[in-house]
Amino acid sequence: MKSSADIFIYVFCICIVFSCKHSDTPSHFNVFHYNQPNKITSLDPAFAKSQNNIWACNHLFNGLVQLDDSLNIIPAIARSWEISDDGKKYTFHLRTDVLFHENSCLTHKRKVSANDFKYSLERIIDKKLNSPGSWIFEGKIDSIQPFQVPNDSVFVIRLQKPFLPLMGILTMQYCSVVPSECVEYHGDEFRANPVGTGPFKFKRWLDEQGLFLKKNEFYFEGTTNNLDGVRTSFISDEKIAFLELKNKNVDFISGLESSFANELLDHNGNLHPELQDELKFVKSPYLNTEYFGFNMQLIDSSFLNKNVRKALNYALDKKLMLQSLRNNVGKPATAGFVPRGLPSYDPKRVKGFSYNPKLAASLLKDAGFPMGKGFPELTISTNKDYLDLTTFAASQWEKLGLKIKIDLKESAVLRDGMRKGNIPFFRASWIADYPDAESFLCMFYSKNPAPPNYTRFSSETFDTWYEEAIQEDDILKRYDLYQRMDSLLIEEAPVVFLFYDETALFFNNRIEGVSENGINLLQVKNIQASNN
Repeated sequence: MKSSADIFIYVFCICIVFSCKHSDTPSHFNVFHYNQPNKITSLDPAFAKSQNNIWACNHLFNGLVQLDDSLNIIPAIARSWEISDDGKKYTFHLRTDVLFHENSCLTHKRKVSANDFKYSLERIIDKKLNSPGSWIFEGKIDSIQPFQVPNDSVFVIRLQKPFLPLMGILTMQYCSVVPSECVEYHGDEFRANPVGTGPFKFKRWLDEQGLFLKKNEFYFEGTTNNLDGVRTSFISDEKIAFLELKNKNVDFISGLESSFANELLDHNGNLHPELQDELKFVKSPYLNTEYFGFNMQLIDSSFLNKNVRKALNYALDKKLMLQSLRNNVGKPATAGFVPRGLPSYDPKRVKGFSYNPKLAASLLKDAGFPMGKGFPELTISTNKDYLDLTTFAASQWEKLGLKIKIDLKESAVLRDGMRKGNIPFFRASWIADYPDAESFLCMFYSKNPAPPNYTRFSSETFDTWYEEAIQEDDILKRYDLYQRMDSLLIEEAPVVFLFYDETALFFNNRIEGVSENGINLLQVKNIQASNN
């Protein structure tokens, strides 16, 4: 439960948030309150790298296009668009009724124009800003004049060569439109003074207590929610967050931690009956693949024999792992690296690794290590959040006669080591930046740095198929190339395929309209909340 001080701060902040309400605002404010275990670090969409920032920016900003819950690309500020026959020119026709949020940096209710998009996208790739999203256009856009403005309501993007996933990239929060006046007025502090066009507008951000947003009465899409505002809290202990949800102090949490999974779900992944009167639980495909990765440039010579890497894949009982550690939230990765939920996913054509300990032992023997004899100690680097999963894998591989050591690192240290290439074998995950298999297969394109190519995988055949796929406008031919690439990854096994993730959304019964989508993007603009 909250302390009396916490309750005072909460009530005080809600009063601040809605002190400027209109006369038709209801007397009892209807606030949707969700928890984000990782604190927000920036409300500038140019720094919307992780879920905590992405969700907040999604409430505040819009781009040219957006995704619906089926991951179809639909209009946002761009009402329509055309792609040239050569695939190198994208022309967007903008709505003329979109207003930026009112702010002291703007002298009037300002409409969005094509020049705002030119400014916003040029800002992303400006080396001085050092945005983590600068990679999205790297090597893709025209090097001379990539962004053009024929008039206030027409915006053009020119590419060096065709790149079919571009529309998906444009749905990312990095590509949100911002007003130049406000960025220049606030400077580095724009991160804490955001001005966008979204369904909610900024009111307060108290680093420890939370983020407070107020409804945008002039939102161009209209409103399907009945909310007056949104509060985000930052309770890092997910078990405490669950207790706050159960006590109706929080409306919504996302994610499942193994330490208390059994308190929420049974072994079949269903919400316990005694909780069903209070809570709702939703799980659906999440475009996230979990894996162990080999640094192919750093691995011990023993791993140069791909039968060893295949043996590790066959020796892992992924079904038991998900049942015992995640209450069946997630599906075994038995059909390559591209996860279920994407249209090119095809388990009939792409045959991956299933549990087969006898075949694993046989492959290890063929590689010259019968029952692990002569094989060097295998070190797995992981962080504390995945220690249970790594320990499970280690116990299974020890049955092959292998000696396993777990190297526990801080998350930031692990990521840095993966980027620099000084960790031979590591636990990692890859979440789709946009809903296209290219977002996963780019991890194995040899011309890409780390990230995304943390494994340093290199194959001329894979590279050729990848380059063909990103220019192929026939969708079935493109899917065929994606599936060939995925099958090649299974044959070469630069990773141990673990599982395709699923969202785990818990919310109380007063909430309706929670989005279920493959990128686990919280769409507060669709939520209805009863006042009880």
